[in-house]
Amino acid sequence: MLTQIGVATAIFLGFWLLRKVFARYISQLLLKLSVKTKTDLDDQIVLAFEKPLQFFFILLGLYLSLSYLPLSSPHNLLLSKLFRSSIIILVSMGFYNLVGSYAVLCEEVEKVFGIQIDKILIPFLSKVLRVTVVALAISVVAQEWDYDVNGFIAGLGLGGLAFALAAKDTVSNIFGGIVIITDKPFSIGDWIYTPSVEGIVEDINFRSTKIRTFAQALVTVPNATLANEPITNWSRMGKRRITFKLGVTYNTSKDKLEKCVNEIKNMLENHPEIHKETIFVRFDSFGESSLDIFLYFFTKTTNWGEYLRVKEDVNFKIMEILEREGVSVAFPSTSVYFETPLETKSK
Repeated sequence: MLTQIGVATAIFLGFWLLRKVFARYISQLLLKLSVKTKTDLDDQIVLAFEKPLQFFFILLGLYLSLSYLPLSSPHNLLLSKLFRSSIIILVSMGFYNLVGSYAVLCEEVEKVFGIQIDKILIPFLSKVLRVTVVALAISVVAQEWDYDVNGFIAGLGLGGLAFALAAKDTVSNIFGGIVIITDKPFSIGDWIYTPSVEGIVEDINFRSTKIRTFAQALVTVPNATLANEPITNWSRMGKRRITFKLGVTYNTSKDKLEKCVNEIKNMLENHPEIHKETIFVRFDSFGESSLDIFLYFFTKTTNWGEYLRVKEDVNFKIMEILEREGVSVAFPSTSVYFETPLETKSK
């Protein structure tokens, strides 16, 4: 009996010590074969199953060592069920790792089938697939142990109402995520603005959407909240608006004012970074302390930094026009007039 235990222990230790060697040899062999194919999908499959393969050799060593011992029939049956269940779990681990590398998988789908997948769908689908893999693994393992899965599902149906009431916020967030994905108001990497938050979309999952603000804070917004709010997607602007009123002093003559208006409009129409479709430059109103020129136009770029640079360049060019024509920008002021001359007392 001691000899059998010693042999069984040696078998287990041998597999445990050589597990990385076995796994590396098989992985390298498979990678050599996968290099010859045009797709990277088989490479990802090999990498996804590399870690489960190491556990497999440990499990195989344990199974063979225990099988070597003179166990009774019930124990052998139990050992066989445990071994098969462990194999199912290891295979599920491999598929779980595989769907986690969603970026490569989506590239392969686009390459092979020509289907363009939105960035916002990729992490969401990955999480759905991972949950599916786990659910299937639990179901198969349960059946391996002769558990009635149909009865379990029926039991869930009986308690479904209580579960739904307890998890109504979670369910509403999940449906909110589905609404966001189907409507596609934004994608990962887009700059969005809502009454709750403004920033760059980093991730979307079952419950929430993660948004990185411009102060580098990470804000997590429940999907149910986000789905019911107005969302402004700045990244999808075709052009960016600039509008303001330019006030000049009241002592500006009509001819100079008219010339300034025409020159500013001409400058905008010939500016290479201003959109030509909509440009308004008009003498708009007589303000309280200035003659107001209304400007309304768009930049071609939507990038915030580039937009500010173009806006600055336009402002400098307007200043050049005003200086050239000898026109001054007005500032808020108040003039007081007396009906009778003021008398001053001399000493």
